[in-house]
Amino acid sequence: MEKLEKGAFYTGLAGGYSSDGLGIVRINGAVVFVPGAVRGETVELRITKVMKSSAVGELAGICHPSPDRQDPDCPYFGKCGGCDFRHLSYAEELRAKRQRVQDALTRLGGSGVQVEEILGAENTLCYRNKSQYPVGSGGEIGFYRARSHQVVSVARCLLQPEVCDKTAKAVGDWMRRYQVPAYDERTGRGLLRHIYVRVNRQGESLCCVVVNGKRLPREPELTAMILDAVPETVGVVLNVNTQKNNVILGSRYRTVWGRNFLMDTLCGLTFKLSVPSFFQVNPAQTEVLYGKALEFASLSGTETALDLYCGAGTITLCLARKARRVIGAEIVPEAIRDANENAVRNGIENVEFFNGDASDIAAKLAAEGLRPDVITADPPRKGLAPEVIAAIAGMHPKRVVYVSCNPATLGRDVKIFMENGYAAARATAVDLFPRTAHVETIVLLQRGTL
Repeated sequence: MEKLEKGAFYTGLAGGYSSDGLGIVRINGAVVFVPGAVRGETVELRITKVMKSSAVGELAGICHPSPDRQDPDCPYFGKCGGCDFRHLSYAEELRAKRQRVQDALTRLGGSGVQVEEILGAENTLCYRNKSQYPVGSGGEIGFYRARSHQVVSVARCLLQPEVCDKTAKAVGDWMRRYQVPAYDERTGRGLLRHIYVRVNRQGESLCCVVVNGKRLPREPELTAMILDAVPETVGVVLNVNTQKNNVILGSRYRTVWGRNFLMDTLCGLTFKLSVPSFFQVNPAQTEVLYGKALEFASLSGTETALDLYCGAGTITLCLARKARRVIGAEIVPEAIRDANENAVRNGIENVEFFNGDASDIAAKLAAEGLRPDVITADPPRKGLAPEVIAAIAGMHPKRVVYVSCNPATLGRDVKIFMENGYAAARATAVDLFPRTAHVETIVLLQRGTL
């Protein structure tokens, strides 16, 4: 393999995409990751970084463009790191995501299961019901540049509803008017860290300001400016995060004005959502996702089901309408409080919720002799810890429905499930995050060799 030279120019064919949505071009036997390259097109590139067996390049020219290439519809694309695929047709984006999931299940998981389909979104614009805007040390409000913590100022994001951008702008205007300092993560000084906005299907908005301190100056003025910009706002909440880390939300909250929650609907159910409650960000596609999860669960009304990482109880309550008994587990106490209220609000009595770490609760329930027929798990991006998989397998459910937002950890975990006596029987991808490289997957794991 001939070594690539930094700064040198090469020509090659883009054959696919990385997990981050970068084009992959093979030059002299080495993989070169090229932002903006589209599968099937011949490109000229300049090497910007050389690693042991791969390299990074920048697009210098397009010799033969792909028919799936399109002009990005966002002026921030390529600067802001929020989107990965605005230069692709949506059909090509879906193809790339389905292939990414298939590769993870085959290469990482060692499974022969085929991804049956990818369920695309009818609406690829303004679909998010939650927006989190980092505040740069210079007061910039927007989103991080790709693979960095440099904040790119963004006035209008095509993934967020307009009320979210208006709320963020109002907070920025308040900062400048009253000289409220932004947080500087290098020094740990300053005040404002993030602006968090949640919206519901009824058009209401909840604003949470994340600060490096216990209070804000000019809180009545902040509320007034937010309400003037977004009259649909129902509450303004202060979140305290004084830790020097990359976690957005701290553990302490105080309601500055109004209420500290939103009501929303999903799958015909009504949910109360506080700021830290997990709730999928694309409600229309979440209903598609949960519908497929219920299909994989194959409930007849006689089963006991366990839902791990249950959040505010969304999947749990959907399961409860089809099962005899359902147990939900979640580590965030505010989410469990919301889940219990959501069960009462929707008149669902065959559920119970436990607050704690998934592995601890799974082990405790297993020790108590719980033998659920179905277990569902919707973990964060890091996937399932080996002890959680062991606890799940130790309860001997007939079916495990694994909902994943990270194909890499999904593939890893499917392999561990196979070592514990479970094999992947079905897999479907669902696009909850159009124009980004993220993709959701549902895998049905069944006990025994398939």
